[in-house]
Amino acid sequence: MGFDSSNGTASPKLLKFLIYGRTGWIGGLLGKLCQSQGIDFTYGSGRLENRPSLEADLVAVNPTHVFNAAGVTGRPNVDWCESHKVETIRTNVVGTLTLADVCREKGLVLINYATGCIFEYDSSHPLGSGIGFKEEDTPNFIGSFYSKTKAMVEDLLRNYENVCTLRVRMPISSDLANPRNFITKITRYEKVVNIPNSMTILDELLPISIEMAKRNLTGIYNFTNPGVVSHNEILEMYRDYIDPGFTWKNFTLEEQAKVIVAPRSNNELDTAKLKQEFPELLPIKESLIKYVFKPNQKTAAA
Repeated sequence: MGFDSSNGTASPKLLKFLIYGRTGWIGGLLGKLCQSQGIDFTYGSGRLENRPSLEADLVAVNPTHVFNAAGVTGRPNVDWCESHKVETIRTNVVGTLTLADVCREKGLVLINYATGCIFEYDSSHPLGSGIGFKEEDTPNFIGSFYSKTKAMVEDLLRNYENVCTLRVRMPISSDLANPRNFITKITRYEKVVNIPNSMTILDELLPISIEMAKRNLTGIYNFTNPGVVSHNEILEMYRDYIDPGFTWKNFTLEEQAKVIVAPRSNNELDTAKLKQEFPELLPIKESLIKYVFKPNQKTAAA
């Protein structure tokens, strides 16, 4: 079965998106984007792990593309997955594979929001080297059960020629009140580690994912802004643009390990593939200023 990528100029009127993850952060933002672009969309009502319910959704909606922004990340964080392993597998592995399989049967492209938290800096990709992990690299981080399930499902989805896997990392948006926002999280922590990482500015990248659907792109993409930014650099911007009195404390990875159940991934992803498709993609620090800090600016930042 071939997936035709020739209709890259499809007008909004010809598009119909079926989106899973209505109650999630990315799913909610996707719906708003579709509204603003005049794209017809419906949220899926089926459960990912329930194949007949997904098949019923596809019949009822008859979409041109399917987006999966559903999944278990755990509340308040991924440590939840360590003690709820079966529930995590059910949604993140069984559910995602079922959706991909049902879409393949219908000849539909599935845009799957995945994670780039399946790598960690190593001797071939040292911290600060600028050498990022590429799309074809084998995941080397299984420190958390969440990341382990995500690496498993990504490997299996490589076999589905209808799936576009987007590796999101440490997502950030201009909504600084949202508790899922990486910036909001770290401004509320008592202490933060200070490690450069690849991150995803949703305000810039989610519209690109819609464009990717229009182009019927498939395969794996590192879905982050080019380059890395550290926790301290973000908090310095936060102080300069938002709250001049803001202060924070750092601690080491060893100290962090004492207050979390599962280790966290730290890495740089190579964005050459995404940048080739979307040359206008901004480097992470420029994107942060343009999409997050400038719109929220409360101080006379330099």
